[in-house]
Amino acid sequence: MKKIICKTYNEMSWKAADIVITAVKEKPGLVLGLPTGTTPIGMYDALANAYKDGFVNFSRVATFNLDEYVGLTPDHPQSYRYFMDKHLFGRVNIKPKNTHVPDGAAADLGAAARNYDALIEKSGGIDLFVVGIGQNGHIGFNEPAASMPAFTHVVELTQNTIEANSRLFNGMSEVPLKAVTQGMATILRAKKILLLASGESKRAALEKMESGIITLDCPATLLNLHRDVTALLS
Repeated sequence: MKKIICKTYNEMSWKAADIVITAVKEKPGLVLGLPTGTTPIGMYDALANAYKDGFVNFSRVATFNLDEYVGLTPDHPQSYRYFMDKHLFGRVNIKPKNTHVPDGAAADLGAAARNYDALIEKSGGIDLFVVGIGQNGHIGFNEPAASMPAFTHVVELTQNTIEANSRLFNGMSEVPLKAVTQGMATILRAKKILLLASGESKRAALEKMESGIITLDCPATLLNLHRDVTALLS
């Protein structure tokens, strides 16, 4: 794992955007895995500004988001589809049909999850996967557990994650208790992985990730199995 320490959040965000832009220029039809949350917002702002200034073209890019809350429709202000439309998709020239977010409102969540994996495979797999890390070491919503499904699945969120995400809702009672998330197998099959982490709250999880011990108590440790991971830390 290549680790790059950034002095500020803005520096981390611009470095992350530059890595994405370089990947798009090298492969205009890039298949890009994307996260949500507060950490990647700066990167999305930088990408939108780069597009506005003519430095990058997203017209052939396809995206697959990591996760979505169960029970939230795409027009819900706290859904991850809404988040992505607001922070990136609606600000660049990516084709809506090429943007994919798990369907947390599907009548059959299991079938929707299998279809999501099939669509990723049909697209040729993910070239570059940008991920964040949770305070408890989760990647996407792959929470610490004794075991976990390898591919896209429904997961019950831990109390730690519910509490961490409640700042984005009107209290903990409004935070969904379940989510649909890509599994670690799909993430690890990406050709390249870019990990973003910012702030003291992530330090303990990062220390576990860097310990050299792989454990599902900290799913981020599984990233050590991948041959091409860059971690941008601030």
